[in-house]
Formats: sequence, structure tokens, C-alpha cells
Amino acid sequence: MNSSEPLSPSQIFLEAFRRHSAGLCVVTALKADGSPTGFTATSVASLSASPPLASFNMSQTASSWSALKKDAKVALHFLGAESLELAGIMAGEASERFVGDHWSSGPHGLPILKGVSAWVEGHVVERVEVEFAGMIAIRITGGELGPEQSPLAYHQKAYSTTAAL
Repeated sequence: MNSSEPLSPSQIFLEAFRRHSAGLCVVTALKADGSPTGFTATSVASLSASPPLASFNMSQTASSWSALKKDAKVALHFLGAESLELAGIMAGEASERFVGDHWSSGPHGLPILKGVSAWVEGHVVERVEVEFAGMIAIRITGGELGPEQSPLAYHQKAYSTTAAL
């Protein structure tokens, strides 16, 4: 991006994070009416192994934001290369994300996606609002390992796999 005009902080931010590859997860929960909700997240991080805690970030304008109140039950699904189709579904239109047989009702009625490399369930222990975004921390209470898969990454607005160096 060699331009004679300086980039704005927002432009620099967007371009820098497009260049930063991130693993893919899908966060699922239940809305107040009991219907499933979920979204793809590249901001999932481990906070602690003991106790097992994880975090992710999201926009407060996201359709799932209201479902993620303190103590809400959630599931994190870790995607691998064989989960590419799921990544596309869950990044698509919110009204279409749970149409089909790629999920089933799991613990606490949570939507659990099929064919992922792992999923964990937990509950929200902290929700911090920052400007128009939010940070969510969850305590992991269970889960299941699926088949090990090649890594799936999100980079430059596209999905890719990774290779060992």
C-alpha cells in the first residue's frame, strides 16, 4: 500500500489485522427465546489452564451480543481445514446459520456443530464493554475432541491452511 497520502489509524488497523493470520472458532449460544445463535471468531484466546478460561471479542451490534450476558452458557467450536464449509455457513447470513443438519442440540440445549476438531462448553464469567465492542471471558466446564484436522486460518479476508516450516 504505497500511497502518497498517509493512512488513517482505521486504515492501518484494518490492513495490519488482515495481514495477521488467525485460527477460526465458532461461538454458539441460545437467545432469550431459546433459538440458536452463533458467529465466527478469530479473536479466541486461552486465558488460563487452571481454572480453564478462554476469551473472545465481538461487536456489540452483532446479532449474538444480547445472548452473551454474564452466566450465559456458550460453546466454542475449533475449526480445522475439514470444517471449511462450516466456516462459510457460520460467517454467512445470521438467519441461515442454523438451517441444515450441520448442528444438533447439545448440553444445556446449546447448538453443537458437527465435524469440528474440538468443542468446549462453558459460561460467561465476564463481559466488558469497550466503545462499540466487547470482550467476553468464559469458564470452560466440558467439551469433546473430534478428529484432529489440519489448521484453518483466516488471512487477507480468505480462509487458508498452514504448513509447518
